[in-house]
Amino acid sequence: MAPPLLLLLLVPLVAATAPCAHPAHPSQPASCAAEPVLAPERREAHGGGRILDITHYYREDMPSWESGAGVGQFLWLPASMRNGSLANNSEMRMPTHTGTHVDAPGHVFQHYFDAGFDVDTLDLDVLNGPALLVDVPRDENITAKTMESLHIPKGVQRVLFRTLNTDR
Repeated sequence: MAPPLLLLLLVPLVAATAPCAHPAHPSQPASCAAEPVLAPERREAHGGGRILDITHYYREDMPSWESGAGVGQFLWLPASMRNGSLANNSEMRMPTHTGTHVDAPGHVFQHYFDAGFDVDTLDLDVLNGPALLVDVPRDENITAKTMESLHIPKGVQRVLFRTLNTDR
């Protein structure tokens, strides 16, 4: 008598977990009235506010080094489930000076570049922590004179610059 009871309990579970009909799964029968709306969570604060994400969203018109028109197309989908692939495979291409970024030690020192000091060699403890936010006048570049005029207090380890590109 125990096996039929177990079977009766499993049937409702299987029926409740069957997927809805979806363009990605056209062979699956429709089994629910409304498909859930999927949207990625975009958080700017993590770890109870200890970490703030200051990254700008990637867009084709976002500023890029030496490009007045922006970065242009930067994302491709060469393999797509809609076209029969087993998985979606994206490709992303853009100059390193696009969007929110940090310069690698080898960016301005050739010997660091030759030695392989790239952004993946930066210590995350140096990049994370309290920071001074400097609002740079929109009609100025960050020059030595600008830096001297900021009067950054001793002991400040991190400085973030809000520039004209922040507004774009």
